[in-house]
Amino acid sequence: MRRSLLARTVAGLVLSFQGLARAGQETPAPEASETPLPEFVLPTVEVIGRDDPSAPVDSAQRRDPTGAITVIDARERAGEARDTAELLGGSASLVVQDSGGYGQSKSLVVRGASSNGVLVFLDGIPLNGAGGVADLSLIPVALLERMEILRGAAGARYGAGGLGGAVNLVTRAPSSRLLSSGEVTYGSFDTVMAHVAASGALLDGQALVLLHGGRSQGDFSYRVDELPALDDNPLTQEVRTRNDARGGGALLKYRHGLDGGGRVDVLAELSLEDRALAGTVQNPTASRRQDQTRLSLGARWARPFGDTGEGSARGFFRRDWLDVTGGTTGVDSGAQHYTVGGVEVEGRAVLGPNALAVTLAGSSESVTQAVGGQAASWWRASVMAMDELSLFSERVKLVPSLRVERVGHYSLLSPKLGASVDLGRGFGVRANAGQSHRAPSFLELYIRQGLMLPNPELKPERALSVDAAALWHGDTWSVTAGGFAAVYENLIAYELYPPNLAKPYNFAAARVWGAELEVEARPRAWLTATSSYAWTRTQNRYGDPRYFGKELPYRPRHKWVGRLRVGPDWLNGRTEVLVQSAQLINRVGEARLSLPSRTWVSVGASSTFLHKPDLTVSFDVKNLLDARTADYTGMPLPGRAAYVTFAVALDPSASEDSHVASLP
Repeated sequence: MRRSLLARTVAGLVLSFQGLARAGQETPAPEASETPLPEFVLPTVEVIGRDDPSAPVDSAQRRDPTGAITVIDARERAGEARDTAELLGGSASLVVQDSGGYGQSKSLVVRGASSNGVLVFLDGIPLNGAGGVADLSLIPVALLERMEILRGAAGARYGAGGLGGAVNLVTRAPSSRLLSSGEVTYGSFDTVMAHVAASGALLDGQALVLLHGGRSQGDFSYRVDELPALDDNPLTQEVRTRNDARGGGALLKYRHGLDGGGRVDVLAELSLEDRALAGTVQNPTASRRQDQTRLSLGARWARPFGDTGEGSARGFFRRDWLDVTGGTTGVDSGAQHYTVGGVEVEGRAVLGPNALAVTLAGSSESVTQAVGGQAASWWRASVMAMDELSLFSERVKLVPSLRVERVGHYSLLSPKLGASVDLGRGFGVRANAGQSHRAPSFLELYIRQGLMLPNPELKPERALSVDAAALWHGDTWSVTAGGFAAVYENLIAYELYPPNLAKPYNFAAARVWGAELEVEARPRAWLTATSSYAWTRTQNRYGDPRYFGKELPYRPRHKWVGRLRVGPDWLNGRTEVLVQSAQLINRVGEARLSLPSRTWVSVGASSTFLHKPDLTVSFDVKNLLDARTADYTGMPLPGRAAYVTFAVALDPSASEDSHVASLP
């Protein structure tokens, strides 16, 4: 009965929305001054150092013109990726830290910086929680249009927390045309995912509604050596438990054009998830579960001022409800509520060779914990100024920026200097140097979590980083090759606090350096090939001789991803190969305590076999070679898995447009 009621509710919502959209299309045509908003498609690898006036003012390219930026078009991967982390894992110097299959926690390590040193946004709304880490498993691919990735110091443009970089997840845009679509996927481990979406004209604007849901048992089999100290010990077959997850949510967006070329965008997003928590290999759990709900609200106004200026204002609010149950008495975290809200105002003006940008931002954060009535809150306020100086007919650009920030009782200064040179014939170079900070999280400062104590005396972490790259962009090829280095100071790490507790301290330091290569080729409309490689070296600089000079754990030295897509829409095939070297799991650097290297091969095929409506069927096999490895807690990760996806897309106006175009 529940499923029947849910299905009828979803169908009724989509049909009623189509009726509203059709009614909106019957309104009088807009005046000539109401220029329709352009639609654009970004490439997979964005060329940096070239100013694109058509890019949105809040895009990564406009916010950091010389940064090491990659843009991934999620629409090109429709129907084949199970989650957002799968798409991001193909980028250079991004390593996904996962703790299981579908719906289990997934976070990012960028250029050696910990997950709590990487900022993640949803349409500009910060997603990093009370612990400083953003969980990518809560963002389904169905919501996304593209992903903007900035590697390197992000403090000047994005604020405290961006030691290793920043990722902005841009949700799907509404359309003035009546569009509706749906997709359902079924596959291994009893995994089911589905979404429906509708978009069209509404109340003199454009609106989008999207509903999504999914579940997975995650009960895959694996083999384990119960007596590793003995040679030739037979392996035992077991089944992974505590790996099930289910969830769903909704996305609502509305866009309204204003006189003078301005625009207002409004977003509401709801996410709900319930998942089992397996614990670690050493301390597995029997009944521990996590329920998490997120509500995000955002609104943005933007408009140009003449030919040389533009301004924008953004407001956002996010509330997380997190409840962990089923743990050992005295260790349960209890229900936790995290709230953040703020405003940001930005202005940009072109004054001769200078393009000046100033941003004022303020926000409030608070967290409450049921256990012990713990609570904490603080304010954030910042001022950012950036100058984009163009020289020699805009072939050379110097981009200094500075953010002064107050986070709670911490005062932070984040400067950055970027430069790019257009050498002609598609060649160019860029370089950046900057400083970023991460203020300690609420959990590290104030909230006790089971056996982990807080420490209100912590200092902010700091990163000094530089990078440089050469790039070439042709009509069908683009190549970017460069290197980076960073020094991390005052890193926060937990140490034993007698008798059996742990407490965070500022005592760690590290160095990171490496090289990156990204290549994209589109020689034909039916052929696309991309490749990325990252070589990363890390070194622990903490004075303890047990750790000094050792590599940091969970930082693979080599990572290569290659992807090939061949064929037209009516029938195409694809393959992706990810090769990742072994990674240590402790600071001592013992090779026997490491996760082995992994090679994951995925293949798939899709066919849009019917049009008007468009019907597409896709078949994917993940981890074709059935490579077995473990997550960062030591729990096994899924082996080979297969999925089939059916998608439908309806665009009634397409037939009308073709009919009108055929008239004399």
